[in-house]
Amino acid sequence: MPHVVTSTLRGAYFRSLPLNILKSCALALALLATSVASFAQSKGLVGIAMPSKSIARWIADGNNMVKELQSRGYKTDLQYAEDEIPNQLAQIENMITKGAKVLVIAAIDGNTLSKVLQTAASQGIKVIAYDRLIKGTKNVDYYATFDNFQVGVLQGTNIVDKLGLKAGKGPFNIEVFGGSPDDNNAYFFYDGAMSVLKPYLDSGKLVIRSKQVGVNKVGILRWDGATAQARMDNLLSAFYGTEKIHAVLAPNDSLAVGVISSLKGVGYCTAKQACPVITGQDAEIPSVKAILKGEQTSTVYKDTRELARVAAGMVDALLGGKQPEINDTKTYNNGAKVVPSYLLKPVLVDSTNWKPLLIDSGYYKESQIR
Repeated sequence: MPHVVTSTLRGAYFRSLPLNILKSCALALALLATSVASFAQSKGLVGIAMPSKSIARWIADGNNMVKELQSRGYKTDLQYAEDEIPNQLAQIENMITKGAKVLVIAAIDGNTLSKVLQTAASQGIKVIAYDRLIKGTKNVDYYATFDNFQVGVLQGTNIVDKLGLKAGKGPFNIEVFGGSPDDNNAYFFYDGAMSVLKPYLDSGKLVIRSKQVGVNKVGILRWDGATAQARMDNLLSAFYGTEKIHAVLAPNDSLAVGVISSLKGVGYCTAKQACPVITGQDAEIPSVKAILKGEQTSTVYKDTRELARVAAGMVDALLGGKQPEINDTKTYNNGAKVVPSYLLKPVLVDSTNWKPLLIDSGYYKESQIR
């Protein structure tokens, strides 16, 4: 009987409360329940540090990483540093302060992160180098990337095939560009391409009229297309007044766009004078369009969705106390350790296969290209 009286009094009490107070209480309880559920479901915070939004592929990388990690139950903190090293350092420090359990980092300059990663290591935070190797520190646990040497091999082979060098044709004039000298990948791209081109350079079937070689000489800082255009302008003016250029090794699409702009300025890529063979990388939309126009010859496609899946799998394994899947334990020595890596396979894209690779796979919509 006392229980009945108490329940009756409690019910009378709540019925006497104003409606707005009852609604506020209900809302507060609902928010609390949602917060508790969210906390229970989250596996923790993952910090994602990307270099810049100036190159389209980094936007895709960031979006794919967020999508992949959130689908696995993680909270994410995605930051772009706009190619400013101090910005990236500050962003990573902030991720550490927020309590990130893992940092996924595509470094602007792979040599600048030792101090901040020491801070991360002291707090037990795991680090995955994404696409670009982080150098000079033992505090990088794994590396998720594409086979960067093979990217260069694909580019070099495309030049050889398009010029007919295997059939003995030549000599042809070529100029070579390198990626940003502070990006470790630039050296792998360059070395891969030159491993294919060198025999033809040695035999005289390919001629670099400028004699400019090596990433430190031909590299374009921050992969800047405008800088590539300016360098191409200078090369054409100094070495190709009466001579024709037949091929340009451009290691990525942003540099290829700059090279093409320069070539158009002196009459190439027209009905009277076709574009030389021009390579690229990343399958960015402007370059795919340029391939269909006959301006750029090829690009190397790297499916960033797959790279995000590999990196997210590494996060899962690290936080689950398991060994991440890797397929390379020899290639990537960062100066302090050999970083265990997973290398994905790059694919050459040209006018013959762009649709099945880029459209049918769902990477792009055809309306984005045409």
